[in-house]
Amino acid sequence: MDKSFAVFGLGRFGGTLVKAFHESGIEVIAVDKDEDKIKAYSDLATYAVRISQIDETTLNDMGVRNVNHAFVSFGDDLQASILTSLLLKDMGVPKVWTKSQNAHHTKVLEKIGVDRVIQPSHDVAKRIAKHIVSDKMIDFIELSDRYSIVEIEATPKIDGLTLQKLNLRVRYGCTIVGIQRGTEFNISPPVDEVIHEGDTLIIIGRNDDIDRFEKEGM
Repeated sequence: MDKSFAVFGLGRFGGTLVKAFHESGIEVIAVDKDEDKIKAYSDLATYAVRISQIDETTLNDMGVRNVNHAFVSFGDDLQASILTSLLLKDMGVPKVWTKSQNAHHTKVLEKIGVDRVIQPSHDVAKRIAKHIVSDKMIDFIELSDRYSIVEIEATPKIDGLTLQKLNLRVRYGCTIVGIQRGTEFNISPPVDEVIHEGDTLIIIGRNDDIDRFEKEGM
């Protein structure tokens, strides 16, 4: 099934997501209350719509039920953030990720069942978009603006290679700190460990280096 997304709120974070999805050729619905923001992103989004109120009818009319993943980022408008997230979950959108403003906001979002609560910067938004559209990256944890821990699925290209042969640290500046194979988890695997297609590689490194490995090495 093709991936499709909806972004609610076109501030710094939401706008970065829309741009990143557009650059990846991914369909995205862009939603905001501000007409100027809608105009600014109308050429980047598959469908850009200004909303004056948030209710189930409005969301249905824009086809939100058909998206795989929704992002909610309404800045300081906590009421809009919470209501939109709740409606999206009730409508059966498979994944709803919402940007939180503070600890109290986070507690409410967790109680209504959003799939992920995020407190990102501009750079993290770009990384989230890369993670979502990637067929290889399973998950990631942002350690700082420059470093992350990611889970990447081993592809046929590296099937049968040992860690020594892959030589990840020298070639890409990253380190494999663990390998998960089925229910088994190998922490700090030895250099003669053989990688198999479908293994989950837990990698730590600079974001740019991880991106380069995903593009070139996998």
